Amino acid sequence: MIEETSASNLTGDDNDLDRRHFLKLMGVTTIGLPLVGFTNFNAQGVSLVIDPNDDMATSGPAKWAVGELEASLKAKNIAVQYCASIEKAATGNLCVVVVWAESNAGTILLKKAGATIPAKAEATGLVPAMHGVRPVIIAAGYDVRGLTYSLLELTDRVNYSATPLTAMHISKPVIEQPLNKVRAINRIFCSDIEDKPWYNDVEMWPKYLSMLATQRFNRFNLTFGLGYDFLNGVTDAYFLFAYPFLLSVPGYNVHVPQLPDAERDQNLKMLKFISEQTVARGMEFCLGIWMHGYEWIKAPNANYTIEGLTKETHAAYCRDAIRLLLQQCPAISGVTLRIHGESGVTEGSYEFWKTIFSGVATCGRVVPINLHAKGLDPEMLNNAMASGVPVSVSPKYWLEHIGMPYMQAEIREPEIPKPNKKTSKLMNLSEGSRSFTRYSYGDFLKEDRKYQVIHRIWTGTQRFLLWGDPVMGAAQSRAFSFCGGDGVDLMEPLSFKGRRGSGVAGDRCAYEDTALRPRWDWEKYLYSLRVFGRTLYNPDTDNDVWNRFLRKDFGPGANGAQQALAHATRILPTVLTAHGESAANNAYWPEMYTNMSIVAVLRDQIGDTPSPHMFGAVTPSDPQFFLSKNDYAKELVTGKHSGKYTPLEVAQWLDDEADAAERNLLLAAKASNKTKPEYRRLVIDVAMQAGLGRFFAAKFRSGILYNIFEQTGDRTALAEALKQYKAAREHWFKLANKAKGIYMKDVTGGENPWLRGHWLDRLPGIDKDVERMSARLDGAQPNDTRQPAAVMAVNTCLHITKRITVKCTHQPLKTFTPGSALTLELALEKAPLAVRLCYRHVNMAERFETVDMKPSGNTYVANIPAAYTQSQYPLAYYFEVEEGPAAVTVYPGFNELRNNQPYFVIRQA
Repeated sequence: MIEETSASNLTGDDNDLDRRHFLKLMGVTTIGLPLVGFTNFNAQGVSLVIDPNDDMATSGPAKWAVGELEASLKAKNIAVQYCASIEKAATGNLCVVVVWAESNAGTILLKKAGATIPAKAEATGLVPAMHGVRPVIIAAGYDVRGLTYSLLELTDRVNYSATPLTAMHISKPVIEQPLNKVRAINRIFCSDIEDKPWYNDVEMWPKYLSMLATQRFNRFNLTFGLGYDFLNGVTDAYFLFAYPFLLSVPGYNVHVPQLPDAERDQNLKMLKFISEQTVARGMEFCLGIWMHGYEWIKAPNANYTIEGLTKETHAAYCRDAIRLLLQQCPAISGVTLRIHGESGVTEGSYEFWKTIFSGVATCGRVVPINLHAKGLDPEMLNNAMASGVPVSVSPKYWLEHIGMPYMQAEIREPEIPKPNKKTSKLMNLSEGSRSFTRYSYGDFLKEDRKYQVIHRIWTGTQRFLLWGDPVMGAAQSRAFSFCGGDGVDLMEPLSFKGRRGSGVAGDRCAYEDTALRPRWDWEKYLYSLRVFGRTLYNPDTDNDVWNRFLRKDFGPGANGAQQALAHATRILPTVLTAHGESAANNAYWPEMYTNMSIVAVLRDQIGDTPSPHMFGAVTPSDPQFFLSKNDYAKELVTGKHSGKYTPLEVAQWLDDEADAAERNLLLAAKASNKTKPEYRRLVIDVAMQAGLGRFFAAKFRSGILYNIFEQTGDRTALAEALKQYKAAREHWFKLANKAKGIYMKDVTGGENPWLRGHWLDRLPGIDKDVERMSARLDGAQPNDTRQPAAVMAVNTCLHITKRITVKCTHQPLKTFTPGSALTLELALEKAPLAVRLCYRHVNMAERFETVDMKPSGNTYVANIPAAYTQSQYPLAYYFEVEEGPAAVTVYPGFNELRNNQPYFVIRQA
């Protein structure tokens, strides 16, 4: 224990020396630490009680977190005292005991307080307690990371409160534990012009990484080599084939002739710095090497090229390079590899990748390998595991986009493997027998798997506009643990900004209005990342975590701002779920949508949609639960319904969310200072997303009505389709003009016209298709007699309709035994026309099976055969309830908030 002079008798100089002596014993560097105000014990301050013998409390990350708390208190002019025991804490100070929960002292203190920190990695707690007659706050964790979270929570309360000591007051225990083991964020280097500045910014990195740790991300991924999917037409090759941009490998003359050696060495120095700063904050640092091709194809304008490498030396060089890189950067704790054809290596090149795996395995420490799931087959996965290091697989969550907060039930038709399908040699697996792994969890959720599954979110849906919804964040958090999933890796906002040579100098957030530009791009998304990180850790995070942040910028308008952004956040993921023009993020961008024609098949139409390539035929991203516009129009005309969610329902959802967002913007306007950039940024982005919701709602209705006309010739349907299309156009006009002068005229997410430009640029395409539909109406003959089916179909589209509800009960089974028949029951209050059970292994290589359920009184019964349950996979299932041909629904389906999984899952016993 440390002997201390009584605090009340200390002079400023004596106290400074005493504090420095204490910190020195703890191993804390005191150079540059502010000491002003430390001696002012007449005012109420904070005493931080840390036992120097507590290995967890004196670990590097914990000391860093203590420093963060101290700095925040000092910034609020609150004195801080360090002491080794509660008895030494200054009278009148708020006493915070920093302790490892499993230590003797921690166990005793927590037991006296009647609290327990769960015996789970990263569990954390803030617990009010009494030490004699003195109240104290116990900041504890089950491990180092959990302990840092308790300290960072106190720091966050101080930072976002006008009365920080009151904010630190804990009236009842706050004990949390993580739902997801892996909570990663991914920053991608893909632009020489746009990304070099942040990569080399030594001032930015500590602040950025501190923010991530505070929001409970526990892994930071830095990705190289994702600037291109293929090596054709490369113009911006910086870090594309990353190794020679970082180091010179002995025994090889592989180099980038356009890159000075000093710059290469500086790149490695920065990589060391970034990785070390990450680890210092208690997070893992993982490096993504997504490209292993080195020969650019038809790329005369490439700014950098690779020399000195041949096909014969390729694998050995990459093995030695990745080994040397891991040795040079000991803080790297994992590597991500893309192994399908877009890596520049032909699929099925097992020996090449075994060579790379061996480089990782022989670097001198255990470095886990993370494999991108697309095209991954059992042989490649087994080879990785045979290397002897831990392996994880990262499938895409909702294609290369973000959808509603559940695991999609089915893949789209283009991803279903086709027998004898012709594929390129380069992509022979991911386009062939393993095509179902391209945009889903594939067949990787086996119950007996020996690898982790960490889902990855790509940013195709929304790249620039603000988002953040605690309700949906909590639902997504639960989705990532689906069938034992281990977590998620989020490609952060602005990923792919400036990709494929489209980078422009200036603000990465693409603001033309300079008053809206943050110093660092990620500062715009502080609230978005707060919501995502904290709900990912704990989906039941207290609402004050969001409110305290928003109160700082919005004051009395904070709740309105929270709700406005929450409702706006739900719009684009809903659009993506119901309308998937392309699975690829580089072909479909709903946020700055390039109009797809309702009326004509156009040569420049983009997207991997079914034929005909028109708006109405576009497949939902989850076709098991949603209908296309054309399919729904067919159901309306025939009167035979499937029970799937219709584009008409989705349109109403979008309008409802837009209404709620706009209503709450009025409440956000209670903010005391409407000139703050934080206020203006949120208001603009929410209004634009509300406009996007209204645009897609109207266009969905137009698409349905137009196909009713196509099927029936009903001119009224066409006239109503045109009305809806004109309404959609007006919504786009308004939202595009909101962005005028706010966002740059060329917002770049890629080199193609549909990946760059401005919302105003999209108007001519919309106008042209409205003109096509208008011309079609001018040439349509009036109907002497309208078909009753057409009349009913059109009327349905023009009125708000509600899905039928059925009163039923079902007791889901918790587990099943493989090889035993499984009996499922659904009890209904009212006898329906029919009930069907839809079930499938949790394996996207398979399709759902459907069986009629047999009535037994008011209960309907069906069996899943023993032969079917004899598998390696969990089971997914749901029910279809039919009360009549036009009255069909699914159970469980979505709840009112649409924040649940619309089907059941049973795990194996």
